[in-house]
Amino acid sequence: MENNTASRLAAAYRTHTCGELGAAAVGSRVRLSGWVQNWRDHGGVVFIDLRDRYGLTQVVFNPEKAPQAHATAHTLRSEFVLEVEGEVVPRPEGTVNPNLKTGEIEVMVEEVKILNRAKTPPFMIDETKEIGENLRLQYRYLDLRRQPLQEAIITRHRVTKIIRDYLDEQAFLEIETPVLTKSTPEGARDYLVPSRTNPGNFFALPQSPQLFKQLLMVSGFDRYFQIVKCFRDEDLRADRQPEFTQIDMEFSFVEPDDILGLVEGMIDAVFKGVNGIDTGAPYSRITYAEALDKYGLDAPDTRFGMHLVDLGEVFASTSFKVFRSVLDKQGIIKGINLKGGARLSRKEIDDLLEVVKIYGAKGLAWIKINEDGWQSPIVKFFEEAEIKALGEAMGAETGDLLLFVADKPSITNEALGRLRLHLGEKMGLIDENQLAFCWVVDFPMFEWDEQDKRYVAIHHPFTAPRDEDLDKLADDPGAVRAKAYDLVLNGIEIGGGSIRIHDPEVQARVFSLLNISDEEAQEKFGFLLDALSFGAPPHGGIAFGLDRLMMLLLGRNSIREVIAFPKTQKATCLMTGAPNTVSPKQLRELGIKLKG
Repeated sequence: MENNTASRLAAAYRTHTCGELGAAAVGSRVRLSGWVQNWRDHGGVVFIDLRDRYGLTQVVFNPEKAPQAHATAHTLRSEFVLEVEGEVVPRPEGTVNPNLKTGEIEVMVEEVKILNRAKTPPFMIDETKEIGENLRLQYRYLDLRRQPLQEAIITRHRVTKIIRDYLDEQAFLEIETPVLTKSTPEGARDYLVPSRTNPGNFFALPQSPQLFKQLLMVSGFDRYFQIVKCFRDEDLRADRQPEFTQIDMEFSFVEPDDILGLVEGMIDAVFKGVNGIDTGAPYSRITYAEALDKYGLDAPDTRFGMHLVDLGEVFASTSFKVFRSVLDKQGIIKGINLKGGARLSRKEIDDLLEVVKIYGAKGLAWIKINEDGWQSPIVKFFEEAEIKALGEAMGAETGDLLLFVADKPSITNEALGRLRLHLGEKMGLIDENQLAFCWVVDFPMFEWDEQDKRYVAIHHPFTAPRDEDLDKLADDPGAVRAKAYDLVLNGIEIGGGSIRIHDPEVQARVFSLLNISDEEAQEKFGFLLDALSFGAPPHGGIAFGLDRLMMLLLGRNSIREVIAFPKTQKATCLMTGAPNTVSPKQLRELGIKLKG
């Protein structure tokens, strides 16, 4: 909870907050306002914990000292809004609460006013009670009275202030960009807004201020930032919302090292300012290729080992049909070694198959390394030389459980990478108190889309290729690496960005490679291409998901726990009933007719 002094908050209804009075205030006359947290009658004397966002103060209604106030106290209920006035007195011996900032004192009430009565709430305003999430979202304004959510929202304010102060010191300007803009359907779906004044036309809510922040660099504002709302019409999960907040930045005359160093300073300032934690900057860097090779994922959790091992060489000449067929189709075989995992039962191992099947794997092979030999349904198909090479490659020891996936590279990496995370949590291999930051760099610029039979941009079409890979744009696009970088914390991407293309000729080559014609490029991005032709500086940027960062900073399980008014996983607001239908008149004004 926050601390504030009476001089800053003194007003008609209060001289102090409910979270600041201590022993030094004994003997003074005070006025407090807040909500009734709970009500207790001890031998005719009524005790109430009065709550505001700063804390709790115990107020006492004694029938001998203030009979009228005492009579009123018997009419009070939880969540009534009160104003009380009285003298600060020390708590009787044996009743001091050392866990409460105001635990040494209480206020002996002389006068009380009921500022507002309250219905019985649908749940107690008590952080220790488990409450169904739908009920909490329906009555979010009550849920926000609870200490854990208030702490999250207050800390969120502190984080954004730290960020603003830090970036201001680094010569950044906070500049707002439009919310009603043009739809450029790349990646996630846009939220569209029909235009009444331009019938048949639509605005799009921005998925990112990407194009505008690049235009600001062309305009000469060499350091821009914005803490901005963005929108994506996509399927949701615990760390996604249809509207989310980005910490958005763009720099001119920089290379990746400049951006990464400055960002590390910002993240370190946030964690030190909130939790007093040194994040260990500078952070380690890992290439995209190494991340997939060792962790199977491009957002690696580096808090524990159990790395993936490529077994292509071990089984290069295998006659085991399952592995042979995968290798012949340009697939890969990888394994992980769960140390001490041989103690798992057959059912527990079978349950692991369900984990990898989620990510497309057709099977999960396993070998237990027992004292009396290797136990597995597949080991009988291996040659002695393969068994020896496999044991050496996997570092196999008695008591270990070896697990394998053989499939297309994308499926093998993700399935085994996710299984590694599952086992890390299940087996207690992850230190939950550790902060493991790392940068993932050297992403591929493009990937091949099998369905459309063309290359697509992994990040976005404005990402710059590495200088040494420019020559590969024409004849080997899959080998081109991007000047892109993601910051990962404990296996979760919290931010990402890139150096942008500032040369119109290079931008045209990238568009051509992506099968974006000159006409299509002009229609979608003409204003940006025109701007680049007027002298664009070398520039790049990065964006962080503030909601996701707050979730990790506070150790919450969902970003809904750090947003004041979030949506459900179906993108609805249970409190307001949004989205909802609109009147026929509104639709007619917009020139829209609904089907069905």
